[in-house]
Amino acid sequence: MIIRYTWNTVPLVWIHNNESAVKQHYAYRAAKSGDPSSAYILVNSLLNPMIVEQLAKSYNQQKPILVSAHAVERMGVNAIPEALADVLAQLLGWTTDNSIIQTNIVGHTGADGFSRLARQARFDGKVLAGYDYLLVDDFVGQGGTLANLRAHIIQGNGTVLGATVLTGKPHSANLALTSQTLEYLRLKHGEQLENWWQQQFGFGLDCLTESEARYLLNTPNVERIRNKITEASQR
Repeated sequence: MIIRYTWNTVPLVWIHNNESAVKQHYAYRAAKSGDPSSAYILVNSLLNPMIVEQLAKSYNQQKPILVSAHAVERMGVNAIPEALADVLAQLLGWTTDNSIIQTNIVGHTGADGFSRLARQARFDGKVLAGYDYLLVDDFVGQGGTLANLRAHIIQGNGTVLGATVLTGKPHSANLALTSQTLEYLRLKHGEQLENWWQQQFGFGLDCLTESEARYLLNTPNVERIRNKITEASQR
């Protein structure tokens, strides 16, 4: 079962660059496959100075710990999140976390929405109670990985201030599920989906990200949701 928490006020995810710039960069594939040198080349080439400045203005008083989602992808161990955290730490004078890790292989790169929903990222490692954290990843799609990393930190009595990624979907920058989207989702799919989701994953629909909920809202019926997620979880 996955632990998640409902959403309070969460700032937008700070996205440094667009997908095409990142994925077409000559260092991207090697960085995604786990080459640290390529990851630092990629990050230093595409880091957005304006975003760095905004992060400093927003969080310099708290000086949060930068915690990255160390993900194992099909190509290898993704080196980009850790490189992004390290570079930001150097520029901002903040610290990075080295103890929190992702413990399972989800293979989200290139996956469809149902596969992302079915294969949830799990995290382990010591959280410093009472400390502030800023989440770091290479990409935000549906936002599920960031939601689960946030939950791990909250469970350890840490505070999550926000998140930053090298690239991602602009419409996924708002992680927090809106009450309107949740209401529409429940009206469309009802208790049938709510009960099944709770049994399947261990958290309710109110813990979904905005993008996850919209993906389910755009699915015709509960039967299709269950079938597609079951199919994806068996791959």
